[in-house]
Amino acid sequence: MIKTMTFAGLHFTIALTVAFILTGDFLLGSLIAMIEPAVNTVAFYFHEKVWSSLPILKRNENNTQVKTASFAFIHFNVAFIVTYLLTGDALIGGVMAMIEPSINSVAYYFHEKIWLRRHHIITPVAITKTA
Repeated sequence: MIKTMTFAGLHFTIALTVAFILTGDFLLGSLIAMIEPAVNTVAFYFHEKVWSSLPILKRNENNTQVKTASFAFIHFNVAFIVTYLLTGDALIGGVMAMIEPSINSVAYYFHEKIWLRRHHIITPVAITKTA
């Protein structure tokens, strides 16, 4: 759960910045920034559960690029739906769906790399001496 919470904090900061820039309205931007990351945090939690429970995904858990792409797909959809529902503007929803998840996907990639390194999930390659 700590991993989910660290990502939630990162996500909220990015969403608030992007939503405020797009809407020019601090209240609306804050509302988007509260709801969109909250929905994505729940999605992130289940994304992690699926990746750790399905054998085919579990074997590829260290493949950060594939894992990032799978979460990005979910994130793009959530960003559009939440922003569109709150603004009623498909253009703002579309722009938010392109920019905010893109930034967060890069952040997710580095978050995942740092998390793996910090928790020693990446297995070191065995070094053997040859005679």
